[in-house]
Amino acid sequence: MSLKLRLTLMNFLQFFVWGAWLITIGRYWFENRGWSGTSFGAIFSTMGFSAIFMPSLMGIVADRWINAEKLYGMLHILGGIFLCLLPQAANPNQFFWLIFGSMICYMPTISLAIAVAYNALKQQGMDVIRDYPPIRVWGTIGFIAALWTTSLLGLEKSPGQFYVAAGAAFLLGLYAFTLPPAPPRMTAGDNRSLIEVLGLTSFRLFRDRNMAVFFIFAMLLGASLQLTNAYGGTFLGEFEKNPAYAGSLAVKYPAIIMSISQVSETLFILAIPFFLRRFGIKTVMTISMVAWFLRFGLFAYGNPGPGLWMIILSCIVYGMAFDFFNISGSLFVEQQSDPRIRASAQGLFMLMTNGIGAVLGSSISGWMIDRWFTSADGIKDWHGIWVTFALYSLAMAILFVPLFRYRHDRGATLNVAH
Repeated sequence: MSLKLRLTLMNFLQFFVWGAWLITIGRYWFENRGWSGTSFGAIFSTMGFSAIFMPSLMGIVADRWINAEKLYGMLHILGGIFLCLLPQAANPNQFFWLIFGSMICYMPTISLAIAVAYNALKQQGMDVIRDYPPIRVWGTIGFIAALWTTSLLGLEKSPGQFYVAAGAAFLLGLYAFTLPPAPPRMTAGDNRSLIEVLGLTSFRLFRDRNMAVFFIFAMLLGASLQLTNAYGGTFLGEFEKNPAYAGSLAVKYPAIIMSISQVSETLFILAIPFFLRRFGIKTVMTISMVAWFLRFGLFAYGNPGPGLWMIILSCIVYGMAFDFFNISGSLFVEQQSDPRIRASAQGLFMLMTNGIGAVLGSSISGWMIDRWFTSADGIKDWHGIWVTFALYSLAMAILFVPLFRYRHDRGATLNVAH
């Protein structure tokens, strides 16, 4: 098996583990167990809390003591055990701690997978910038394949989705031990401080007004990232209670409809260099915020019948909303930060979006839905929910334009893009 194929399989399984339950857990939570929205918001916050500290801590372990591919494998096996235990949870509190254990194991594997892949490609003398993106795109394909697997097997409301994810995690965990070695590079004589190792030196970027505004809005946008992952499948699934939509494709297989978002994501990646080169980061980020507004707004007025086109268009728009924020934002950070702290700066970007932003978005949205958009009999006002999220995204776009005073340097963007 060639190195590229081996790394492709690793990326495919990496996101298959996540995709098997991430979009459908809401249906299990609300429709199978009947638990509250506030508690569900706490469940999704575990990803954010884990992203705040675990990647850095596991990075230290891999840099100093254990081969990255071995640590990667051990984390997936341990995470698979937690996934197997999830269906045994008797109440939201038990479920919270089990999913938290799973996320503590899973979130650092995202960065470890990159480290393992980069190390292997460089050992073979390959060009990481040229050779890695075609490998990474198979991660998104794995996510889509997992969604389809869960949906076609009829597991969207079933605990079986966690067993599918666990099986993939065990397989990947064992497979990881066959990957090219990525030994520790940091020696006992390396005197870097703990602050430097954890990447905290990157917080100096907040001294620059534009960078401070950028990171604050990255956090606010990060709050939007998991909302449709958390509630999209449940939103479509609840239409089955309406006889007019009960037999529709979107109600039978909501995860498959939602997977259009990931397909769109793979396509919009290709458009990023053009938009960055032509318009610059300020316009691209503003487009992302407007796209989030459309993503939520189309959900607010869509339905599985005559309004299905709105739901499909919302999924297509998601690719622009996600990529133009996540990938363009990381390119901007790469361009603006000191070369000596570029890795730390990327870590700060991830901390603000997938860490703090995700925690705030998950926690506040769960409380808000319970407080204002759920009736006494448990019926949710999805129109109100999506309109609120849409207005939040529109408000960000309106505020971002005057507050972010960055002038586009076309030449600098070209250098970063290539």
